[in-house]
Amino acid sequence: MTDTICAISTPPGIGGIAVARVSGPESIMITQSLWKGVDLSQVKSHTAHLGNILDCDGSVLDQALVTVFKAPNSFTGDNVVEISVHGSKYIQRQLINALISSGARLADPGEFTRRAFISGKLDLAQAEAVADMIASSSKAAHRIAINQMRGGFSKRLSSLREQLLELASLLELELDFSEEDVEFASRKKLLKIAIDVNTEVNRLLHSFKSGSAIKDGIPVAIVGETNAGKSSLLNTILGDDKAIVSDIHGTTRDIIEDTIEVGDYLFRFMDTAGLRDTTDKIESIGIDRAYSAISHARIVILVIDLTQPLNTQPLQYIHNNIESDDLTKLIIALNKSDLDGTVLTTNKIREALKDCKISSEVPILPISAKNGTGIDALLKELQKTVAANDETDNVMITNLRHCEALTKAADTSQRVISGLQDNLSGDLIAQDLRETIFHLGTITGNITSQDILTNIFSRFCIGK
Repeated sequence: MTDTICAISTPPGIGGIAVARVSGPESIMITQSLWKGVDLSQVKSHTAHLGNILDCDGSVLDQALVTVFKAPNSFTGDNVVEISVHGSKYIQRQLINALISSGARLADPGEFTRRAFISGKLDLAQAEAVADMIASSSKAAHRIAINQMRGGFSKRLSSLREQLLELASLLELELDFSEEDVEFASRKKLLKIAIDVNTEVNRLLHSFKSGSAIKDGIPVAIVGETNAGKSSLLNTILGDDKAIVSDIHGTTRDIIEDTIEVGDYLFRFMDTAGLRDTTDKIESIGIDRAYSAISHARIVILVIDLTQPLNTQPLQYIHNNIESDDLTKLIIALNKSDLDGTVLTTNKIREALKDCKISSEVPILPISAKNGTGIDALLKELQKTVAANDETDNVMITNLRHCEALTKAADTSQRVISGLQDNLSGDLIAQDLRETIFHLGTITGNITSQDILTNIFSRFCIGK
């Protein structure tokens, strides 16, 4: 990690400008060898300078703006130079070739951020948040990533580790003085610390489902009977003919999905096969997948055709599958409200909800998927439903690696609680404590390995 690396940090392709980043002990000297302008070795850190960047043959490649960041006050902790040139593919290619010819090497994926981690500028959780920040596709996802990148998650974990280390030190002292039968802290105090830590670990763990949904797109299952207007609703929301619309029953056989940003959130809408009894094997598979979509959705939109008698079977199935999950919410869309001859009313739907033991607070919205009436109200209801459970201003986790580590920490910290309650030997409790500290340490990088680092940073883009 002592050589000098370079890469284009802006997205590939043609643009107004492109930025090449150079980091390492020789970054200023290498850039100076290609530079026609002020002596970069003499300028102050965090200053920008206009001049010309030279090609390998000494000719002027482009007019450029060079920004210098001197160690240790840079992103990587090394000397860093950022070269802004015009966004021509040719200029970008020649600039990198010239930097390599002058002694730099092309950076590996994520190597700049990896160096920032190794130099102590970021911990591992913050480094991973950099990738989440780049990939964020909604305001809510950006809010989670920036909170984590600023150290919100790391501070919470640091506080937990300090409590656990205090608990471990007290137990270790008791073990050292076991022959004198000295108690450095009451079991009641130790138990309170262990319960507090376990409670917070489980809260963070519980946030993963919501956090990952916000990061990847909140799954919304559009379900209902055949010809209720599910595919038309999907097309209207997306503003595109994504799904085939037909009067033929059972047209939709598989899950059709797409994402769209609504307000602060990214939603992943899933159009499903119509729910009905059928002997068609292919359609039956589609219906099974519709039921699976209900089980995995955060929001279920039940589309009901107002011109047809109410079938309560979908309501009953929805109740059975989301009853135990307080994160899954139901919205009922009464479609074809623009047509004459409707046979259903909101009161009838409310009565059916009561019979199926579903909350009467479920939103019921009249819409017309065909002409767009009520769609704006439906989208607002989706935002309202998510916002009611939005904890993005608090610490949330979105990373599967963090989830796995917290799962292990929750298990071992629960064993600490059980051991204290059952008055187990201090050395057994101390072992569970050490394991809990270890699992939390793997998240921030206090405890890590080259294999873990390679796996994490290989997912980054080159230039970051």
